This record gives sequence, structure tokens and C-alpha cells, in this order.
Amino acid sequence: MNEQEKVNPIQPANEPKLESPVMRSTNGIMAAISNNQLTKIIMIGFLAMLLQIPISMISSTVRERQVRSHQAMEEVASKWGREQQLIGPIITVPYEIEVTQKEVTQYNDTTLGKSKTVTVVEYANFLPEELKIDAKTENLLRHRGIFEIPVYRMNLTMNGQFTKPDFSEFKVQPTKILWDQARLILLITDPRAITNQAAITWNNEKLAFEPGGKETNSMGRGIQISLKEKLTADSSTFSCKLTIQGSTGVFFAPLGRTTEAALESNWSDPSFQGNWLPTEQSTDQNGFRATWQISSLGRNFSQSWVDTDTSKSPVACMDTFGVKFIQPVDTYSMAQRSIKYQLLFLALTFITLWLFEVLAKVRLHALQYLLIGAGMCLFYLLELSLAEQLGFFLAYLLAASSVILLVSCYCIAILKSPKRSAIVGAFISLLYGYLYTLLINQDYALLAGSIGLFLLLGTVMYLTRKIDWNSFSNKQALRE
Repeated sequence: MNEQEKVNPIQPANEPKLESPVMRSTNGIMAAISNNQLTKIIMIGFLAMLLQIPISMISSTVRERQVRSHQAMEEVASKWGREQQLIGPIITVPYEIEVTQKEVTQYNDTTLGKSKTVTVVEYANFLPEELKIDAKTENLLRHRGIFEIPVYRMNLTMNGQFTKPDFSEFKVQPTKILWDQARLILLITDPRAITNQAAITWNNEKLAFEPGGKETNSMGRGIQISLKEKLTADSSTFSCKLTIQGSTGVFFAPLGRTTEAALESNWSDPSFQGNWLPTEQSTDQNGFRATWQISSLGRNFSQSWVDTDTSKSPVACMDTFGVKFIQPVDTYSMAQRSIKYQLLFLALTFITLWLFEVLAKVRLHALQYLLIGAGMCLFYLLELSLAEQLGFFLAYLLAASSVILLVSCYCIAILKSPKRSAIVGAFISLLYGYLYTLLINQDYALLAGSIGLFLLLGTVMYLTRKIDWNSFSNKQALRE
């Protein structure tokens, strides 16, 4: 007999090999784990967390592009004109006071002191009794590369009335007042942007503005006029016109005892800001018009002060009112807000696919989940890149449509049914439509979000209400 034909006396040749009870138990447990739906849910959650890596990279790209946009805006504003803030006009009159100073010297461990009187020049500032402002802006868009920067050109008229400066509250000797150095000052954030040869009509006499110098003292940059021998009357009227360029917004200070202001613009998306809102305003697609009426009783500074008193200086208590010319849709803020909902969108899409596994007995691989999730992550990058070229609405529509088409076509293959794929596509379309509603209605985003989540949870609970989850354990694990 050949060696190959020898039969094992312990185990017959034709009898199948038996598994030990331990091996059967181990295989059953592994099979149950591999088919357990709880394990599948944990896997889906892990994939959603894994996809946060590309999401964080896209979010970083959005911030980088936003920084570049701000840099482009700053570059244009530095050449065209920055956000303008006009404070004035203010009459500044210097005067002399005598101050006693004590000099201290050290001699042979003995402290000696003597006093001397010095003359110091201070500045008294006086505000107008009446101030009327009438401004009209022509708003334009300038481009730096692919970025749009809103700028404006403003025609400004200011008129009002001053009373003769009263030094009685400062207890200054009349002989110490330097009337020949009196100045009318108009403070402007960026005086380089004044495009006309500005002048003022003072009591029917036309006077040309000069660049601001040290005479503007602590109050900042601006333009000025010498009022030498112009303050002899008890009351003086003034009127001036300026053509000035700026960007982002324009603000004024209510320096009159009574201040009236009117602002008209062709910009249809104003944001009124400052310490006072308009008394009246009207806005339509052609622009807006707003008026203010402000009393000095609501200000934090009086009609006159000495500029060494910093608690009353306009630099310290600059109460202003005005408007910012905001863009109706900020591409980058919209992109950042849409990214905030990405984890919810991934989870809901994965749950939809998982329900097909449960209800339609379709088996999906983890890699298929990952590819669909990657397609949905790509939406935010498409949205950003297209919005910079086409505007947010059209970019959102194209990006959402592209992702919906991509996922729907892929689902035809993996779900093995055009009908199931259409359901997935319709659900994702509903998600993107829902997201757009949240983005354009920021005030109601929380309400809409909470209601939407409640309805989605209720839908999932309804679809899975009759499922016997215990039946999903592998039957082999229950065999002996």
C-alpha cells in the first residue's frame, strides 16, 4: 500500500473536518459584528469626521481669499480715499496764560527750589450755533484683479452760523487772546481725497482753505482757514462746498447746537450707523435718501472747550452719525456660513444612503460613502471659486446643480435603481435649497434650522418605525 493511500485511523478519510466550539463562536461573533447596523452607523460617523480634513482646508482657503479681498480694498482705498469722517467746522482761538513752575535742584544733599512764571499758549475751541449738511454721493465699483471695491464721490455743502467766541467761562484776560491767530478748522479723515479747490464763504467773503498744519493741534488731520480780523461781528454765517472721494462709508459729527443733515445716494444697500439713526429715510433700487435732526443735548461734549482737556476733546468723544455702503451679498461671509452646515449635510446624506441599505437591502461599501462625501465637500470649493467670478447666487446654483448631478449619477450604479438615485438627488436638492434659505434669511436661520431638523428626525423615525433591528444579526451567529 502506498503512503498516500494510508488512512488516518482516528479520522475517516471522507468525514468533513469539524470546527471546535470556540472557533464556531468566534466566527459567529465576527460575522455578527460585520453585519451589525450599529457598526455601520459608527463607520458612517467615522467617515463624516474623516471628511472634516478637506473641509478645514476649504475653510482655510475661504479665509485666505477674504484676506486678499481686504488687501485689495485697502490698496484701492489708500489711493482713492478711505472711509471719510468729517468733523467741523470748529473755530480755534489761541490765548496766553501765565503758569508758575517750580524748579528743583540738588546741592550738597540739600534740595533747593525756586519758582518762575512762564507763558503758555492754549487753544479754545468753539462750535457753531447752527449746522446744516447736504451731501450727495455717486457710488462706483472699482476693480483690483477679480475683487470689486465700492467707492464714492461726494458733493458736500455745509452752511451755518457762529456767534462770537466767548472766553468768559475760561476766565481769560482779553489782552491775552490772540485773535490774529484764530482759525476755522474742518477735520477730515483723508484730506488727500478732496478733489476741488475748497473755499468757504464767510460773511459774504470768499476765503480759500489751506492744508492743516500744527495749528490743528490735538484734533487731527484736516484743512483750515485763517480768521484774522474776521471775528469782530457778534454773529457770522458760513457756507462751503467740497468734492471729496472715499470708500466704505461716510460719517459726520453733529457739532451745531442744532444740526440738520441730508444724505442722498444711488447705493441701494445702506447700513445706517453711529449714535443717531435717520429721522426719515427712504430706500429703493435706485438708492436712498436720509435726513437727521440732532440737538446738542444728546452729545457728550459742550459747545466750547480747551483742547488740553482731553475728556472733552472731539478725539475722545467723537459722536458721529452716517452710513456704510455695504455690499448686499458678501461672497466670503456667505461661503463661511455655508461651511458651518457641512457636517449636518454629510450626516443627513449618509443617513439617507444607510436607510436604503436597511429598507431596500442594498449593500454599500465604506469607500462609496467616502466618494459621495468627497463630492459634497467639493461643493464649497466650487461655490467659492465660481462666486468670485459670477456672483454668489449664480455660483451657488451652478455648484449645487453640479454636485446633485454627480451624486445622482453615481447612485444609479451603487443603488442599482434610477428611482432610488432620483430620491437621493431630490433629497440633496432639498438640502441645498434649504441651505440657501438659511443663508439669505440670517435673522430666521435658528428658527428654520431647528424646525428643519425636527422634521428630518421625524421622517427618519417614521421610515424606520417597523424595522426589527434585532433581525439584522447574522443568523450564523445564532447557530450551534
